[in-house]
Amino acid sequence: MTFARPLAALVAGGLLTAAGPVLADTVQKTETVASGKTGRLLVTPNLKKDCSEGPMPEFRFSAFPKNGAVIVKAGKQKTPGNFRCPNKDAGVMGVFYQPKDGFTGSDELTFEVKSADGEVQTRVFKITVEAASKGGGDAKKDSNDL
Repeated sequence: MTFARPLAALVAGGLLTAAGPVLADTVQKTETVASGKTGRLLVTPNLKKDCSEGPMPEFRFSAFPKNGAVIVKAGKQKTPGNFRCPNKDAGVMGVFYQPKDGFTGSDELTFEVKSADGEVQTRVFKITVEAASKGGGDAKKDSNDL
């Protein structure tokens, strides 16, 4: 029986190790969107860690918002100067949120993002939809443009 315990521990440890890569990192974000506007939640490029182009990011949604719709768009964009691959033209995928007409309050969206390197990260967005203000704001953030 003394052989069985180390073997059981080895098997259990192996199962945990095998399950490790499948588990995704989780990032929680909060966003505010004006009622009646589309809000940009995430734009992610098809660049690998070495800044070479890879496949387009993939999204798998596990919890859709109850009070709005999700819009996914593909396009091209130059990366910002403070990005790990600065000022590089890249293919991008964007995730946007459009609240239902007249809705204000809280909503939530959960999805996985598979990067060009094949890494998977879970994103949880807690969205606050506020009454539209008369002020300007960030026009790029409050649109479905990439």
